[in-house]
Amino acid sequence: MLKKIAVEQAQIGMYVHKVCGTWLDNPFWSASFTLRSAADLKKLQGSSAREVWIDPEKGVDLAEPLAPPAAPAPAALHVEPVLAVTPASFQFKVEAPTSTSEELKRAKRIVKTSRDAVDEMFNDARMGKLINTDTAVLLADEIAASVLRNPGALISLVRLKKIDDYTYMHSVAVCAMMVALARQLNLSDAEVRDCGLAGLLHDVGKMAIPVDILNKPGRLTEQEYATIQAHPRAGYELLEHADGVPAIARDVCLHHHERVDGKGYPDALPADQISLPARMGAICDVYDAITSNRPYKEGWSPVTSLARMTEWAKQGQFDSTLFAAFVRCIGIYPIGTLVRLKSDRLAVVLDNRKSLLAPIVRVMYSLKSQVYLPPETLDLALPGIPESIISSEEEATWGIVDCGRFMAD
Repeated sequence: MLKKIAVEQAQIGMYVHKVCGTWLDNPFWSASFTLRSAADLKKLQGSSAREVWIDPEKGVDLAEPLAPPAAPAPAALHVEPVLAVTPASFQFKVEAPTSTSEELKRAKRIVKTSRDAVDEMFNDARMGKLINTDTAVLLADEIAASVLRNPGALISLVRLKKIDDYTYMHSVAVCAMMVALARQLNLSDAEVRDCGLAGLLHDVGKMAIPVDILNKPGRLTEQEYATIQAHPRAGYELLEHADGVPAIARDVCLHHHERVDGKGYPDALPADQISLPARMGAICDVYDAITSNRPYKEGWSPVTSLARMTEWAKQGQFDSTLFAAFVRCIGIYPIGTLVRLKSDRLAVVLDNRKSLLAPIVRVMYSLKSQVYLPPETLDLALPGIPESIISSEEEATWGIVDCGRFMAD
């Protein structure tokens, strides 16, 4: 029988079935784990978690009786399992929308924790171990919760990933964008959740690709490119053997490189055989790839990336209708974009939920004087504001370093 104890009562050798609270309260990246050392115990007791459920049948029990509970407790405990195959009745917890600066604070914590979690999952895959589906679901749910509170904050943050973190943080970014796009399409909460999990796991097959090929700075040979093209099927086969991975996640893993003109891989599917989630995955995957710095090229700005993808959609790479929905949910000027205003000042886009063309921005640089200005927040959609965006800009053009730092209060 499971027991609920305070973290102060935890002991080395205990099997923790579940940490009470949110996934971010869990200092480990597994839903369940054994406390194997003093370091593990210190890590748990130093976290924000205050209580845990332990399973005495799988590990050490308390040496002394439990302290009297604060309220009457039932004789037997029913703990809801983490469901990787989401029931149709699933609904996300309703939370109030947050400002970008407020959500960025939470998103930074999610990014820090998820980097370690995805790293661990992918390393397990590289070593031939099965994916810990419970961990993947918990992580996807935390990412989804952030996106549902504020669609742009986390997405803007993961775009600024380090080159060395690309493989792992790309999965977090695609997860976030899949959730945002699924919500834009008015899919059910169950479908939104499965799309998020699909985004998180879509590139797991790259763990079967040699690192020197994945990170090669120069042009790939035909043989190396063929090796890269094997990753969707490798990922599909890996997920096929993992317990409880929803069909949507397996499908997106296998088909996120298919194209509506039939020129994609691995199966060169015609448009009518590519599922909606796979079409969504193709768009989200490419957008994050081209906006991120890679060993062989610097990432494009969000606006430049959307312009290029518009052309590619016309050429048959993407579903044009779906891509239009993606632009609506990301924004013509995505959060974090550097823009030039009519007054010849530069500003960073903070929030584009009210208006695609007139977002809330933070002014921070004068092009006339070529000096930084005291940050000023402007809602360009308000009546009487004598400002408007005349262009998007690249940071390098004006020597701006990390304009994202002006997004926080």
